[in-house]
Amino acid sequence: MTLNATLAALTERIRQRSETSRRGWLARVAAARSGASARSAVSCTNLAHAYAASPAFDKIPLREQRSPNIAIVTAYNDMLSAHQPFEGYPQIIRVAAREAGATAQVAGGVPAMCDGVTQGQPGMELSLFSRDVIAMSTAVALSHRVFDAVLCLGVCDKIVPGLLIGALSFAHLPVIFVPAGPMRSGLENKEKARIRQLYAEGKVGREELLASEEASYHDAGTCTFYGTANSNQMLMEFMGLHLPGSAFVPPGTPLRDALTAAAARRAAAITALGPEPVSLAEVIDERALVNGLVGLMCTGGSTNHALHLVAIARAAGIVIDWNDFAAVSALVPLLAKVYPNGSADVNRFHAAGGTGYLIGRLLDAGLLHADVHTVAGPGLARFAEEPWLDDGVLRWRPAPLESGDAAVLATPSAPFQADGGLRVLAGNLGRAVIKVSAVAPDQRVVEAPARVFDSQAALLASFARGELERDFVAVLRYQGPRANGMPELHQLTPTLGVLQDRGFKVALVTDGRMSGASGKVPAAIHVTPECLADGPLARVRDGDIIRLDAEVGTLEARVDDATLAARADQLPSLASQAHGVGRELFEVFRRAVGSAEEGAATFPLAGF
Repeated sequence: MTLNATLAALTERIRQRSETSRRGWLARVAAARSGASARSAVSCTNLAHAYAASPAFDKIPLREQRSPNIAIVTAYNDMLSAHQPFEGYPQIIRVAAREAGATAQVAGGVPAMCDGVTQGQPGMELSLFSRDVIAMSTAVALSHRVFDAVLCLGVCDKIVPGLLIGALSFAHLPVIFVPAGPMRSGLENKEKARIRQLYAEGKVGREELLASEEASYHDAGTCTFYGTANSNQMLMEFMGLHLPGSAFVPPGTPLRDALTAAAARRAAAITALGPEPVSLAEVIDERALVNGLVGLMCTGGSTNHALHLVAIARAAGIVIDWNDFAAVSALVPLLAKVYPNGSADVNRFHAAGGTGYLIGRLLDAGLLHADVHTVAGPGLARFAEEPWLDDGVLRWRPAPLESGDAAVLATPSAPFQADGGLRVLAGNLGRAVIKVSAVAPDQRVVEAPARVFDSQAALLASFARGELERDFVAVLRYQGPRANGMPELHQLTPTLGVLQDRGFKVALVTDGRMSGASGKVPAAIHVTPECLADGPLARVRDGDIIRLDAEVGTLEARVDDATLAARADQLPSLASQAHGVGRELFEVFRRAVGSAEEGAATFPLAGF
């Protein structure tokens, strides 16, 4: 199918906009290439240190420098359910690498915090910045320069974007992402949300709530709702960085282990020493990023990628912005209903056909760039396949041509909605993004008086006092990256959901983030410029009429511009948010961070 003309034009605009920075970045990548073993560039002393602890049978090829050495960069810890399966991956990878005539070493670990543990807690204020710490940690791991390929082991929220950003500083090497897969389905997500709302109302106690949460999060693997972690896995497929169809294969299964071993063998094959070299710089270009945007929109993926995809692009010398998100969302229909966009979890999504089905149908419709490089070879068509074991042998076959569950996966000709899952809002309060795929059509326009808060705790206390039993727009200020690290505000979802269910028109407007599982309450998030950067949201007062219109894409205070501009910012004390749980160590990040629309990154656009 011919590529859609609008998508082709958008990609060309991105290419032209990025031409200077991309050219500079590619020149740096070219300068880093040698065509020989990476170990040939280091001294004998360096080399001896690099394999001093290796077993004797690995020391021989490492010393001879004729075979590839694969770096394993892992986000393993056994607190994160999604990352606990990575404990055994290095040994699987080492054995497979040896079978392929290569070696593999754990080059380093990166931090991996769980947003599910830190939601509503002070530690959440480190969460966004952990992405850039992970990127730097990845660079430290690879800075030894004794590796010919990279396997990145990561799944969750900031971790996959951080690994990719870090790897892009070594984009002359091939890089494959190795997932762990989702946990077994537990308590249905809608029932979990119902219990949370009952707890917010005081109708059930902590014991009932904890029992519900334990039934939801109960096993090794990724949480099964379609938040940022699973959006990451979808993106790695759409951008050609996984082995095809590997995103949602459960952990602890023969197929999962076979895919992990296959990733090691494939990494060995695509190094500069192998038969078909494919560097990360060849995989990540404007086309791959647009394919990622298409995947995000057609599945109603996480709003966090309005930050992360921008930051990933910048690390590759490419400039994308929220206008590009809006353009893709206007073009690409919503084809997936996975919680919070629907009742299904990712296991049901995968069983219905998953990413292979979606990529196949979108290629047929001309809504993806087919002519990209991927870690599996040339062309995205390989990602319209799914893996299976044929008498213990890993093979791939075409993904289903038809949806296995019409309530979960639709077709481009009969979508769940005509456009994608995210929209951009703009007006006299700045620019913002909103996830509409989970918001009922009759809730997408809210015009009501503002109630202004400077913390989640203040809003929850107001609810407890019975002060919010009415239509209102909650304006939560000073939650941006410069103010306090831009925490997710998912703790507010049950409370606002209760008020919505009681028949009130409610919405949230904030320069902070919501969870990747942003749900039924309309939320204008990532408001830019943020309050601490002289954003007009800081000048909203209680009682101002706010109009959030997700249908036409506006976010406005019904206050004349002169009055709004004349008001002084009401800057609360942020001192208590500057220390404790390590926040004092991140002051340099808060000072250096860019705007949300620039990816909330602490590093500059690559290529200059």
